[in-house]
Amino acid sequence: MPRSIPPEPVNTAARMSPIELRASVSLASIFALRLFGMFIILPVFTLWAQDRPGWSLTLAGVALGAYGLTQGLLQLPFGWLSDRRGRKPIVYAGLVVLAIGSFVCAIGESPWVVILGRILQGAGAISGTVLAMAADLTRESQRTKTMAIIGSTIGVVFALAFVLGPWLQKLVGVPGIFAITGVLALAAIAVVRFLVPDAPPKPMAPVSLVRVLREPELLRLNFGIFALHAVLMATFVAIPVALEQAGLTRDHHAYLYLGAVAAGFVLMLPAVVGPWSHRDRPVFLVAVAVVAVSLAVFTARLDSVTGIAIGLVIFFTGFNVLEAKLPALVSRAAPREATGSATGLYSSVQFLGTFAGGAAGGAIAQHAGFVPLLACCLVLMAAWLAVAWNMGEFVPAASPASRS
Repeated sequence: MPRSIPPEPVNTAARMSPIELRASVSLASIFALRLFGMFIILPVFTLWAQDRPGWSLTLAGVALGAYGLTQGLLQLPFGWLSDRRGRKPIVYAGLVVLAIGSFVCAIGESPWVVILGRILQGAGAISGTVLAMAADLTRESQRTKTMAIIGSTIGVVFALAFVLGPWLQKLVGVPGIFAITGVLALAAIAVVRFLVPDAPPKPMAPVSLVRVLREPELLRLNFGIFALHAVLMATFVAIPVALEQAGLTRDHHAYLYLGAVAAGFVLMLPAVVGPWSHRDRPVFLVAVAVVAVSLAVFTARLDSVTGIAIGLVIFFTGFNVLEAKLPALVSRAAPREATGSATGLYSSVQFLGTFAGGAAGGAIAQHAGFVPLLACCLVLMAAWLAVAWNMGEFVPAASPASRS
């Protein structure tokens, strides 16, 4: 049987300190500023590329996924460097590179210029480093709360991006969205400089990267984040075009996303902040199954706007739960002295999933069609459910009062 991740003490310092709360909110805002621009192109990019000479579904998928390739390759080295050179310098460098890549995407419409810009965007690979900062700045008894704040923020930003994406695309176009992404990256630098507290120095005990790579719970979680983001990118190669083919004009996509996102957000609350929020294993497994169900709905009803809408509600529900849960679980599974390496590895496989889903999704969609693409996504989610089935039970320890 796999070992369970050590339970979090309940009665030790039940509240966050002001510094911990400030760190949690400011680090969550860095994720929000970075990821809003990354998510907002998903509902509009494929449709935009279809209208431009030189583009194909394959190239659109490569452009969507190229960001994930360099993110995946560089997260682990950046995390390793941050363990040794400090977190903030690495974060500053990554945000500058993200801004440069965003502005490159904004100035060109040819596939290769946009792909180059997306590669540069991805080279600002600091997600793992920011998660490591969160671990540095919080006590172990409060870390799950911090990671839940970050994860929930990612889920909210994801939802807002899908609602605002079609509207912003109509207002400023996809190049304008890329320019906004660059400006938001620069704003995140100011957040790091003026709002994120400095972490106290800590002695570094060397930890073998092999140990991080072989940790059973981290392996399960890393496989999961790869699968989730591969499915996300591949699915949204298909969904915007399928909606248009089913008869929903582009001007009305934002309204459908708004309804689906709002419903999914309400449905995910009991699992994230409600009565089920501490039952990590069952909630986690159910959320994976929920995403799989959404893909089954898409596969069966891709020619129906109603069917796609139902699938989107189900998809957003499961996706938001998983985005909120995964960072907290990774932080608890990671060896404390190698947090940067562990979170860097987690972020690496996340973005490699982004690349694989975008590139493979575009190729499968072009050569086999949308239904086979979504069926492949369903198989991948079923594989994740099988891998995650024997995960440890993430339950809080009983308090002293409850044991007496």
